[in-house]
Amino acid sequence: MGDTATDLYHRPRHPLLIVISGPSGVGKDSVITQIRQRQSSFHFVVTATSRPPRPDEVHGVDYFFVSETEFQEMIREDELLEHAMVYGQYKGIPKQQVRDALNSGKDVIMRLDVQGAATVKRMVPEAILIFLSAASEEELYKRLERRQTESEEQLRYRMGLAREEMRRIGEFDYVVINRECGLDETVEQVLHIISAEHCRVQQRRVTL
Repeated sequence: MGDTATDLYHRPRHPLLIVISGPSGVGKDSVITQIRQRQSSFHFVVTATSRPPRPDEVHGVDYFFVSETEFQEMIREDELLEHAMVYGQYKGIPKQQVRDALNSGKDVIMRLDVQGAATVKRMVPEAILIFLSAASEEELYKRLERRQTESEEQLRYRMGLAREEMRRIGEFDYVVINRECGLDETVEQVLHIISAEHCRVQQRRVTL
């Protein structure tokens, strides 16, 4: 018993790799922004993408915006933890920033589409996958429509993809419903999940 108590008192804190995922329009960016404002102890991964920036997006903050040629070079040099073609454009996670953050002891949070989350889980089984969902399909459609960034054809495509992604929810560790006007509650639930994971007797140990 004494040895167990000693181990408990000197228990190391292992950093976590947290993936926040879900269909397009479900609010991944809003959740990440709120967590960033509340907690400075996390490392928030910046995704590289070959798509052009939207008017309100900043290079190095929202994404690393690179050309398609530059992205293909990153693939050839094996510089990405995961990458995929999404809506005809490349997206991927640079490996080194994740390693550096974990080595510094920081929990790492990344936002990924469902396909990317599955790839990370295969490569890093101890990653924590959190699936964000809207309260209903109708609510998700309204959110996408309000963005006014897609044509009607693109909206239909995204909704079809969202239905396929919902069927993969069993691949995730947690699901959180991001309700309309319920962002604060969603963020609280995500932070509680992370806190609970650090209280596990058998801690996750992430290796890259």
